[in-house]
Amino acid sequence: MHTVRRAEEKDIPAILDLLLQVNMVHHNGRPDLFKGPTTKYSAEELKEILKNENTPVFVCADESGRILGHGFCVREHQGGRLMEELDSLYIDDICVDGGARRQGVGKALYGHIRAWAKSTGCRRITLNVWTCNPGAKAFYESLGMKEFKVGMEEVLE
Repeated sequence: MHTVRRAEEKDIPAILDLLLQVNMVHHNGRPDLFKGPTTKYSAEELKEILKNENTPVFVCADESGRILGHGFCVREHQGGRLMEELDSLYIDDICVDGGARRQGVGKALYGHIRAWAKSTGCRRITLNVWTCNPGAKAFYESLGMKEFKVGMEEVLE
């Protein structure tokens, strides 16, 4: 049984471990872009992120309270001359602990995030997936997500 809830300050050590894991997936896939063992945020930065209502962070825990995964989100408003006015939720990061994959943790996180987004008036959810992480792309597609834009590059050596 998994429980998904808003992250709390007490979860920061586990979140930092997960951030390291997801960074290493990206580093191993694109060492030309991603630095080696590091995290996207420090413990102090996480404290501020957790306080901000526009950057909700969710965690999935097992029965003993051990954090198995996280989801970092950013609430966004889009619109203007060319785009329709709408609120959306950008998923900045979902990570499931390496020892808890294929146990429904990612699906539980995404389902909770989706319900939260809908309950707060968001009309869509967006995220980015690196091509060096095809498993993540397949996972999001299995949840019903579809591509809506593609980034391209040319590496100049």
